[in-house]
Amino acid sequence: MKSEKEAYKEAVKMANSIVSINSIRLDRYFSDRSILKDFESDTKIYIIPKKNTTIRGPPEWKRVIERFIGDPFSYLKEYYKRNNSEAGFSVDKRMCGWKIWERRPDRIHTSIMCANIWHNLMLIV
Repeated sequence: MKSEKEAYKEAVKMANSIVSINSIRLDRYFSDRSILKDFESDTKIYIIPKKNTTIRGPPEWKRVIERFIGDPFSYLKEYYKRNNSEAGFSVDKRMCGWKIWERRPDRIHTSIMCANIWHNLMLIV
């Protein structure tokens, strides 16, 4: 019902209100310099730049590209830590279904929260 970008913006807003984000790993869909405004300047951002990416932009963007070019092995090692969360999403989808059948926003949030709680309870055991 929501676009991925809307869900991203809502999640970033919620996370920023709760904790300070030290680092984040994003897929190619979010790999442009406009994401810099979503995070503080000391947040380490790990992305795979798009093919047509330039180094024009704010100093934070240049630092991201510089880290990527300077030591690609350690950068990619950090970037691919996002596979753990992607695998968790996949487990949740297989366990709880690929689709949320609720229509009202409050029920959608409740359904997602229940799936996340169920996932965490399964990890404890």
